[in-house]
Parts: sequence; C-alpha cells; structure tokens
Amino acid sequence: MSIGGTTNALPLLGLYRGLTTAGLPLIQLLLRRRVAKGKEDPARLDERRGVASLQRPEGPLLWLHAASIGEAQSVLVLIDRMTRERPNLNVLMTTGTVTSASLMGERLPNRALHQFVPVDRPAWVRRFLGYWQPDMAVWVESELWPNLLLETAARGTPMVLLNARISEGSHSGWQRARGLAHRLLSSFSLVLAQDETIAERLRDLGAGNVIVSGNLKTAAAPLPATASELVALQEAIGTRPVWLAASTHVSEEAIAGQVHAKIVQDRPDLLTIIAPRHPQRATEIAAALAREGLTVARRSLSEPITDAVDIYLADGTGELGLFYRIAPIAFIGGSLIPHGGQNMLEPAVLKCAILHGPHVTNFQAIANELAQAGGSRQIDSADALASNVAALLAAPDDATAMADAAAATAAIHDDVLDRVMAALAPLLDTIAPATP
Repeated sequence: MSIGGTTNALPLLGLYRGLTTAGLPLIQLLLRRRVAKGKEDPARLDERRGVASLQRPEGPLLWLHAASIGEAQSVLVLIDRMTRERPNLNVLMTTGTVTSASLMGERLPNRALHQFVPVDRPAWVRRFLGYWQPDMAVWVESELWPNLLLETAARGTPMVLLNARISEGSHSGWQRARGLAHRLLSSFSLVLAQDETIAERLRDLGAGNVIVSGNLKTAAAPLPATASELVALQEAIGTRPVWLAASTHVSEEAIAGQVHAKIVQDRPDLLTIIAPRHPQRATEIAAALAREGLTVARRSLSEPITDAVDIYLADGTGELGLFYRIAPIAFIGGSLIPHGGQNMLEPAVLKCAILHGPHVTNFQAIANELAQAGGSRQIDSADALASNVAALLAAPDDATAMADAAAATAAIHDDVLDRVMAALAPLLDTIAPATP
C-alpha cells in the first residue's frame, strides 16, 4: 500500500541541500582524495562538477544513469535496442566509477555517449541539466541522489526508475524516513521493478505506476571476448585444471588463495584465476597473496602464465567474458561478505558451474532459480569452497551438468527486454517515435 503525506520530507531535504551547498570545501577535498586513490579520472574531473566535456547532440536526448559497472553493463542491450528502433534518439549515459567509464567508452553503440555523473551538489546539478537538457531520464536500480532527482523532476522531465530493486533491509531503513522516500519515489512517472516483492516494497514507500518487468540483467547479451585473446589464454593455460574467483571483494581474494593452497596439495598443476571487482586494488591483492607464498602473475602487466604461477590476477576491465569462457567453475564474489553478491547470470549464460556465498540479496531471485535448477551451489566458508571446487574438478561431468542447468535457467529470461521496451514505449514515443 502506498503511503500518504510527506511530513518529514522537507526538513530532511532542506538539511541535505544545505549541507551539499555549504560543503563545497569538503567535497573538493574528497574529490582530490579520490583522484589520489585512482577512483576519479583527473582528466575528466570537471564532469563531476557538472561541466560537460562533449557537445550535446542535436535532437531528442534520453539521459540514462547507472551507478557502476554492473548496472551500466545491464543496460547496454537496452541502449542498442532503443537507438536501433528510434533513429532520432540520442542517449547520454552517466556513471560514477572509473571502471564503468572505461568500459562504456569501448561498448556504447552509435548515438550514445558517456559522461561522469555530477556530484549531488545543487549548483553542479543545475549546470549539468542546463547544458544537456534531457528530454527523458532513466535511473537504473537503486541509486537515488536527491538533488539530481528533484532538480530533474522540477524541469518537468519524465523520469523512469528502471530495473528497480530494494532489499528488505533498505526497505526497513527507508520506513524511518517515509516522507522523504515518498517525495523521491513519487517523482518517477514509471517504476519497473525486478519482481513482485520489490514492487510491493516500492509501492509501500510511495512509488506510483509500478510494473514488474523482470531483471534486465537477465537480458544482457553474453559478455564479449576477443577471439585472439581467448586462443592465447587457452594456449598459455594448456591442460592445467582451472577455476575462477570472479568479481571478488576485500577478503575474498585471500579466501581464493586459501582455496588454491588446499587444492594444490592434490592437484599440483592447478591454476586459480582471480578477477577482482575493483582492479585498482590489484597491487595490494598481489602483495597479500605473495606473502602467503603464492606466485602471482598480473594480466595488466602482461606477466606470463608459467608453470610456476599459482594465481593469475585478471586485473583489467571488461574481460570477464574471456575468463568465464576459460574456467568451467566460477565462484561469484561479493557473496562471502555481506555485500549482496554480483551478477550470477553472466557466468550462467557462458555455461559455468556457479558457486556463491550466502550473501546474495542483490540477486536473490536468480540465486533461488539457479539453485532449484541445479546450476549453482551455496557455500559458506573457505573450506566449503575448496571442497566444492575440488569435487567439481575431479568430476567434470558434474560440472558440465551444473553449467548446462545454469545456462537453461538464464535462457528462461530472454523476454525481459521485450517487456521493458513495451513499458517504456509510451514515454519514448513522446520524444522519439519508433520507425514503422
């Protein structure tokens, strides 16, 4: 049931707007620190202040905001479909991370361009909106910046919350600021939720016109891989048994190292591939693994996979498609720590046997489907991960059966993109009609 009233919205919004206006020195300091840590691109830092680095294209412009690399990847197939069917439509994508910006620079289709999202400071937000003047705005999943959202709404721009998700914990937290939640969510002309449970949580917090369209991440095309790189990697690995720890977060790389140390006692030629979620951590990851007596080769440094290498650190961006094709077994990170998990459908589409930890709230419905189909297993510790990887390496037919079940589960969701496009069509028709 939707809530009524906005009793506590104005004081909270006023406080937030005041802090983000008066806090300029602190915001500038934080940006400088992020540059020093490699979390901002110094050559494009003005984009974070709302200063455009590209020319606005002529004609209707749809602005699409995706927080980070996972959300950005999920909408590439949608952008491609929209621009193919609506030849007058241009797309501006904004993200907030260096890795997502790099990937979008490589993968965005024609008539789509990328900028960093401005920091949520009123003056910078107005500068951004005043220059780009989007005809429609689409926000992906759950990152709702109040100034950016409400300034866009104040311009009369139709707004959509796409692939919306909200966990049980976040729902409970927002209930303590129900007026603010209502003020933000009611700004959207349309909300497309991943499932009915999420839809009910959003309606309860004040969202209107909520439609269940499914998880757009299930409609993404298989992650790409360069054929020459795939062949080179296969030749370098040879016949060695291999498994992948993908999209790992802090402490999960150490767990992958422990798993390798256990299994290598019986499989001395084992190769473990680790693809960290944030490649900028690669130096510290490599150093920590080396301190444990493991020999590490880093892909970003073009270090070769010799027979002595224990861990191949895949510390580039946009190459998970390559490693999912190489490894028959994939552990999906962000799940042995309370992060919420990462996308399990990407390895499922590419026929990996999937292992994950208990913390998968970001992909709970998909995790349940994969488990019921026999395409995944939940593990709760380093020991459990080691025993499952070892068992699957010893029984490749079991790994293949899991991988086939995972791929079949992913295929069930092939119509999600059609449902999303159908829901967006009435709004898109007002700015850029489809070609008959």
